[in-house]
Amino acid sequence: MSDRGDPVGGFDPQELVAVLDRHGVDYVVIGGVAARLHGSPTLTEDLDLTPERSVENLRRLASALEDLDARLAAPGAEGGLAVPLDEFSFNSPVMAFVTRAGLVDVNLEPAGIGGYEHIASRAVEYEVSGIRLRVAALQDIIRSKETSDRPKDRAQLDILRDLADELARRGR
Repeated sequence: MSDRGDPVGGFDPQELVAVLDRHGVDYVVIGGVAARLHGSPTLTEDLDLTPERSVENLRRLASALEDLDARLAAPGAEGGLAVPLDEFSFNSPVMAFVTRAGLVDVNLEPAGIGGYEHIASRAVEYEVSGIRLRVAALQDIIRSKETSDRPKDRAQLDILRDLADELARRGR
């Protein structure tokens, strides 16, 4: 386990999106999984998402996370911390959860690209295992990584910019 309480292995994005879908959660996939769906060769070990912030949707998200045995990821807390999950749980801009299917980062307002409404208005759809996913536009992913300016994000920028150029050449 890492200092966030991340599980070693066990990242199953298909299970994560299946549970979110079963609970009717309205969200946009951002981050590494979104970049991968656009064609990035880089692997990731968590699912980053930006949920629609209505009380009803946050209640569905909390229920989905409970279904995934979610615990709040925290440095030094192997396996995460048990916290009550309900529509009021999402009171921080970014919250990371350890689940039985891997890490889920709930990001209410990703750096540089605004909240759900803006991201959703520019999102593209992909189908994964029969589930329709809204995925942040590649330019929004790039902008967010530029704005956050974390070393792990900076390391991905050249790859993502090259991918954006290639997709533009192909007319996608």
